[in-house]
Formats: sequence, C-alpha cells, structure tokens
Amino acid sequence: MSLLTRRRLLHRAALSATAAGAARTGLVGAPVAGTVASAAAVAGCDDEPDPDADPDGALRFPPGFGWGAATSAYQIEGAAKEDGRGDSVWDTFSHTPGRTRNGDTGDVAADHYHRYAQDLDLMRDLGLRSYRFSISWPRIQADGSGRPNQRGLDFYRRLVDGLHERGIAPMATLFHWDLPQALQDAGGWENRDTAERFADYADAVFGALGDRVPVWLTVNEPKTVVQNGYLWGHHAPGRQDPAAAYLVAHHLQLAHGLAVRALRATGAEGRIGPALNLHPCYPADETAEAAAATRLYDGYENRLYLDSIFKGAYPQDVLADLGAESRLVRGVRDGDLKIISSPVDLLAVQYYTPIYVTAQGDTVRRWPTSEAEWQQIYPEGMYDILTRVTRDYGPLPITITENGLPCPDTLAADGTVDDAARVDFLRDHFAAAHRAIRDGVPLESYHVWSLLDNFEWAEGYEQRWGLVYVDYPTQRRVLKRSAHWYRDVIRRNGL
Repeated sequence: MSLLTRRRLLHRAALSATAAGAARTGLVGAPVAGTVASAAAVAGCDDEPDPDADPDGALRFPPGFGWGAATSAYQIEGAAKEDGRGDSVWDTFSHTPGRTRNGDTGDVAADHYHRYAQDLDLMRDLGLRSYRFSISWPRIQADGSGRPNQRGLDFYRRLVDGLHERGIAPMATLFHWDLPQALQDAGGWENRDTAERFADYADAVFGALGDRVPVWLTVNEPKTVVQNGYLWGHHAPGRQDPAAAYLVAHHLQLAHGLAVRALRATGAEGRIGPALNLHPCYPADETAEAAAATRLYDGYENRLYLDSIFKGAYPQDVLADLGAESRLVRGVRDGDLKIISSPVDLLAVQYYTPIYVTAQGDTVRRWPTSEAEWQQIYPEGMYDILTRVTRDYGPLPITITENGLPCPDTLAADGTVDDAARVDFLRDHFAAAHRAIRDGVPLESYHVWSLLDNFEWAEGYEQRWGLVYVDYPTQRRVLKRSAHWYRDVIRRNGL
C-alpha cells in the first residue's frame, strides 16, 4: 500500500458517514450549493399516482409485510459478568478511559437479559411481526472457542420461544461487533483463524436454535468494523491501521461465507444472508472528476462487500487503489471468494445516510442532519439504494434491518415522550420503501432501529434511538409517540 493510499484511507475514514447506531465521524466540508428540500418533499417527489394507494391516498404494503424492530446484544442485554459470559472487545473498549462519552459501558445497558419477558410483551403490544436481535458470541463461548455455554444458549432459546408464543418471527444476527476479547488478544479479525472460529460458533448456535429461527444474518455491518474499528479507531478495537483494515474486511467476508456453509451443512430450513450498511454515493457536482471520485468512494462503501458476496470478486478499482502489495490482496487465498459468494437467501440492508463526494474525494453535506451529525436525512436515498441493489445484483429478497434516527427525547411530567421528529422521519422513509416495492424491489420486511433506547457505542447513553424510552436509573419502559404511531402503521399495514 502506497503512502498516498494510506493517507487517503485515513482521510476517507475521517469523512465517511458509517452507519447504524454508533458514534460515527461527521460529514465535513462546506454544504453544496443548492436548495435543501424537506424530507417530506423528497419522499413525495414522484408525482405519479401510486397504484397501491387506497382511494383516500393511504399507502398499503404487501399482505404479510414483516413490520419489525431491531436491537443488538451488547447495546441492550447488560448482565456482562453473568452466567458464564466472557469479555468482548466492547467490554474492554468501553472500560478504557476516554473511549466512550461519559465513560459509559454496556455493563447494564437496558437490562434486557433480566427483563426480556417484559420486552417481549412490549413487542406483542406494538404488534411487531418480526424482531431482529443479535446473539452475544462471548455469552456462547467465553473465549471464542470450545464447548458452548449452555446457560447462554438457554437464554436465547427462552427469547426465541417467547417470540413464537407471541406470534413474532425471530431474526437472529450471529455477530454484531462483540468479538470475544480472547480472540482479539490472538489477533482478532486480522487473524484468519478468527473466521474459522466464527464458523464453529455459528455451527453451535445453529445446532441449538436452527429449528426455531427462520432467518439468520451472519455479520452485521462489516464495513463499520473496518472503518470505525481499524481506520478511524473510535470503535473497538480502537485501531488506526489502514494496512490491517482491509485484511479485516476480507476475513469478515470469509466468516460470512463460512457461516452460510455451516447452516447449509446442518440441513436446517432457515434462510441466511448478510447485513450490510449501504450508503448511496452521489457526485457533489457535475464534473467528470467528481463522478470518478464518487465511483471509487462507492467501491469502498458498497461494492467491496456486495461484489464479493454476489459476484465472487472484489471490485478491481478498489484493489488497484489499495495496491498489489496490500494485505487484502495478499491475504486472499484460492477458493476464498467461492466461499464468500456461497449462495444466500436474502440481503439485509441498513440505510441511514447518503454520501456526496467532491472531485478531490472529500465529502460534503447537502441535507439536514440528525443529532448524529454524520447522518443526513434523505429518504430518497432509501429508494435509490434499494432499487440499485435490485438492478445490479438481481431480485434477491431484501429486508431492511436498520433505519432510524436519534432524537432529544425527554420524559414529560405527564409520563409521555413526544418524538414527533422520529414519526416524520419514519413516515418519509416508509413512503420511499413503498415506492421501491412498487418499482419492483422484493422488499419483505422493515425493522426500525431501535426497539429500545440503548448503549449507543462510543456515544454511550447520550443519544436515544428507541421507539421505547428507557429510564436508565429505574429501567422503566415508556412507549414514545413514535411507538404508538408505529403500532397504527402495523395495524393498517401502511401509511
């Protein structure tokens, strides 16, 4: 890797808006000239009448559409030292002074480990049809290998059974960033053996829950681990090492493929796919230079992960930019891409923000941002990324597994939480998703991020992303205005 490419990657990491419920770097630079439309205007930019709208203008989704919500283990479970759970990289990272806002940790979080039955009842009362959660690898294997911890498996079995009892379909993510610290000590995702250990862990989970979970997701947002964990360093394991970063990307992709093969080997009927945070990339102006820079930016943001899974090859422009001596290029072995491109049943898409790229490869803001300064609010980007994936990679079933925003939620004296901005945000994004379905995207479910307020990675408890307010001192749950609104959307199956 050349010094120029190394500097470019570090600069890109500093500028890149990387997704999903984390403290990510802001999109910096002067705003692009032009009119900033409201989110509602963007979502309704198609003037053609919608054939799926009721006479009163309501938008109806396909029968059986899977309205849901999402969480992840480290962000909500707590019980960090209970029932045989080992330390993860996020335990280590959050307990390191200066790494998280206010020194917050996930030790208790939303105490879901002890309050899961109450949370299951909340899901039932909201009318959720699907619940996307993650399984804590160190709760199943304290040091990332060996015989699985039965107490950990039993917790997830109780959770899955509780979902079925309430008529909610489980969707389980195998890895949502909580790598066992023992594996990190042995090299983490830089070590190819970690992908093999992940396959063993996945096999143990499939053996315990494979007959009860209809949909499995392998690796959550490998890009975020690469960019935030190894380029910028503000996520666990807190590295700034571009040379290592894209070898990590390869091993995460290899782990995905090995997990797919592990599920197939069990003969289980469950479906499986990756969970990718995808960001539509747009030129900041109409110059050829901006278009070329945007193409390469898109390679790092999207095609590096999509092409390897669905085309069995890494994008050549990204490989050329990294250089023939990069650790990624040198780390690919014969047969790896065949494993990575093992056929999947669906694609999980997580959408939070667009990216606008200048001729110099920098990024600029064009739309209003949420409390998470990296997040530009642009519902049309949802439509663009869904239709692009279907156009470029074929009509594979798609599930949206994360979409949401943080709001300055406060508990009023009357016990309510009025998060009107979240209602507006979700309405506009639901409308964009509906239009994508109308235009041929095989979208089958939509999971709002997040069910509960939670530990928001490097932001600690500063940002609230939930449909349900969590009063952390008492762990009391309060349905926000958005939760009541979402319950009506689910009941009507539309807007």
